[in-house]
Amino acid sequence: MSKGEVVLLDCWASPFCLRAKIALAEKGVEYEARAQNLFGGKSDLLLKSNPIYKKVPVLLHDGKPLCESTIIVNYIDETWPSPPLLPSCASERAKARFWSDFIDKKVFDAVCNIWKSKGEVPETAKNEFIEILKQLEGALGEKDFFGGDSFGFVDVIAIPLTCWFYAVEKFGGFKVENECPKFSAWMNKCMQRDSVARILPDPEKVYEFVITLRNMFGIE
Repeated sequence: MSKGEVVLLDCWASPFCLRAKIALAEKGVEYEARAQNLFGGKSDLLLKSNPIYKKVPVLLHDGKPLCESTIIVNYIDETWPSPPLLPSCASERAKARFWSDFIDKKVFDAVCNIWKSKGEVPETAKNEFIEILKQLEGALGEKDFFGGDSFGFVDVIAIPLTCWFYAVEKFGGFKVENECPKFSAWMNKCMQRDSVARILPDPEKVYEFVITLRNMFGIE
C-alpha cells in the first residue's frame, strides 16, 4: 500500500540502496528507481537531494528527500507500519538498533579492506572480517533471523552486504560457509524470501563491478 509518490535514487550494486529496496518490497510499496551514474557526473537531483554527502541512496517521498540507508529503512517501517520490521518490545527494538549500528560501523569497511588490498590480502584483514561475522553469529544464536522467527529490521540491514561476499572470498581466498557456517545458513534462509532473492544482484556481477573499481583506483 502506497502513500504518495515514492522515488529511490539508486545504484544497482550498492548494498545501501538494496536495503531500501528490500524494505519497500517487504511493505508492498510501489516506487520508481532512478539509477544514478556515480562515476560520470552525479545528477542535479542527487546533489540537490543529498547536498551533504552527495551519495545514494536517497528516498524521495512526495518530493521530500531522506538520506542514509538505515534512517531510510526506519522511515519506511514507520510510514508503512504493516508488516513491522522492528519488534513491538522497546528493549528488543533497542537491541535491533544496536546490531544495525554495529553492522553499519563494521561490515562494509571490513569488506573494503579486503578488496582494496594491493597484492595478497593481509591475514589481519581476513581475520577482522571473519571475526565480525562470528560476532554476528553470536547475535543470531539459534534463531532463524536476528529478531527471532521473522525476517526483520536487522536482516534488512545486513543481507544486502552479503552480495559483496563472493568478491571478498575471491580476493581473500576463503569461504564464508567454512569460516562462519551459522551466518552462511542465515544468508541462505534470507535468500528464500522473494523480497531478497528478487532484489539482490548476482554476486558474480558484483565481483566484476569490484574489479572495475579496483582498476579505477589503480589497485593491482
